[in-house]
Amino acid sequence: MGQLVDGIWQDARINTVKSDGSFDRASSLMRNWVTPDGQPGPSGRGGFAAVTGRYHLYVSYACPWAHRALIFRQIKQLSDHISVSVVHPDMLGTGWTFEKDEHGATGDDLFGSDFLHQIYTRSDPTYTGRVTVPVLWDREKQTIVSNESAEIIRMFNSAFDGLTGNTDDYWPQDLRSEIEDVNARIYDTVNNGVYKAGFATSQSAYDAAVAPLFESLDWLEDRLSTHRYLMGDRITEADWRLLTTLLRFDSVYHLHFKCNRARLIDYPNLWAYTRELYQWPGVAETVNMDHIVRHYHYSHETINPNRIIPINPIIDWSETHGRDQRGAA
Repeated sequence: MGQLVDGIWQDARINTVKSDGSFDRASSLMRNWVTPDGQPGPSGRGGFAAVTGRYHLYVSYACPWAHRALIFRQIKQLSDHISVSVVHPDMLGTGWTFEKDEHGATGDDLFGSDFLHQIYTRSDPTYTGRVTVPVLWDREKQTIVSNESAEIIRMFNSAFDGLTGNTDDYWPQDLRSEIEDVNARIYDTVNNGVYKAGFATSQSAYDAAVAPLFESLDWLEDRLSTHRYLMGDRITEADWRLLTTLLRFDSVYHLHFKCNRARLIDYPNLWAYTRELYQWPGVAETVNMDHIVRHYHYSHETINPNRIIPINPIIDWSETHGRDQRGAA
């Protein structure tokens, strides 16, 4: 289930299960913002200006929340401005580790740490909270800027535009209200919904999670019959936030989390949509299915106590996606 390590609670699930058997995701605690000139953002303190080489991103290829940040680092052309370290896919009693492997785990390129929790206590020696990815680290102040993925991708969306010249906007002002509404439903019932189903420890908690999950997948399938992307003909952060769950669905969530009423491939519009986004320039290189499959099946002892890694379906994300057959707004 987890243990205290150096005063920090490590739990392979990162969160808790309530007395009724339902899954409860913890909130992120570090909420500063990088801005173009270092002025304070919507939360936290200021002083984090967008500067080349100043920031370092800690991620897991397995984690869908960290995957968001990796995608934005690519599509906003930030790879030359923000460096990255990748943790090992196995997350056991000591949490995320910096052990290297042949499939992409890099170790800690900044400090040579053994565990991610050491990055948290390097930032704040009194820290006793949960240790999650992604983490955006500031080399100059030697501190964590943020560990909230939803906010990191918004920083990446615009804060560095003056450095990269990439002004693609995935959080456009005129669509923000609609994006927020769509994000809220997708987060609750899909992004987090698969976890609520998978980590449920009672039938009632599972039933309460899995029904809304498939109701939302049906809703998304219908929406994409008349929309090229979730907001119509403009791709936005809502699409990228959904993608990271869809990419994991048939290989992990369908079996491991018991989300098995249907597979992604059973939804023609969602299936074509997912392959189209996967083929977006730079996105495929952020996807590491070896880490994804290994992490979930090996790390979650309460779900898979024998840690048997399944053979899984062979999915060709690069095949023709049929996007022109889908509806366009």
